Amino acid sequence: MDIVIYHNPGCGTSRNALALIRHAGIEPHVIDYQKCPPSRELLRQLIERMGMAVRDVLRVKGTPYAELGLGNPALTDDELLDAMMAHPILINRPIVVSPRGVGLCRPSDMVLDLLPEAPLADFVKDDGEICLRDDEVAGRDAGLVAALAAESLPTSDLAEPGRRFFVYRTLSGEIVGYAGHELYEADAFLRSLVVLPAWRGKGAGKAIVSRLVRRAFDEGGRTAWLMTTSAAEAFEAMGFKRIARENAPEAILGTRQARELCPSSAVILSRAIRL
Repeated sequence: MDIVIYHNPGCGTSRNALALIRHAGIEPHVIDYQKCPPSRELLRQLIERMGMAVRDVLRVKGTPYAELGLGNPALTDDELLDAMMAHPILINRPIVVSPRGVGLCRPSDMVLDLLPEAPLADFVKDDGEICLRDDEVAGRDAGLVAALAAESLPTSDLAEPGRRFFVYRTLSGEIVGYAGHELYEADAFLRSLVVLPAWRGKGAGKAIVSRLVRRAFDEGGRTAWLMTTSAAEAFEAMGFKRIARENAPEAILGTRQARELCPSSAVILSRAIRL
């Protein structure tokens, strides 16, 4: 398989994506885009093939994004592309091109969507986080229902419309956990997140949340919300902040989880979804 990766060797996510490609037995064409950036037209084509907006591909952290005023929503795509051409570090990374498509692989295991669907040995990222695959499952999936019931988490609304659920597995196929989301325009309500007992304390929850919010981002979600009675500190360690119930959007407060299924003592947390 012929694969190209627009790579930043100083970026951990980019290094992990490259290592995953090689873990799959493929030696890609590696382009250090800071030294050899794509042309303006090629970058535009890559963004279009990813199905993303130009702004979605802008890198904020560690770049002159703020200095250049690129947060201004009035800027056109052409103006944003001008900035990316002048400052290639503004191009988020890694962008991977394969016969299966083009993707901005954040988190790094999103690159699996672009690789052959073949069994692989398990893979641990350079920060110690396990690499996971996700597959969509129905709300009535027996494994999902059993995992939630074992933790006394709500199951009565799983089959209602507007919900998506995923099972998360290691590359060798072992189930690590489940999670889902409901999308209300730009607000993504994360729910039904459970890590199986054997995988607790190993960073699996963080890995699941990373993949789940990326799936929500690709559907238009830009702010993630969740409710919990027992794991607020764990989610705060992932960048979530506690929100007073009266400050949460009506769409989130109107979910069955918020109205009926979660106790009033449940903490509401939120964080922006950024790539």
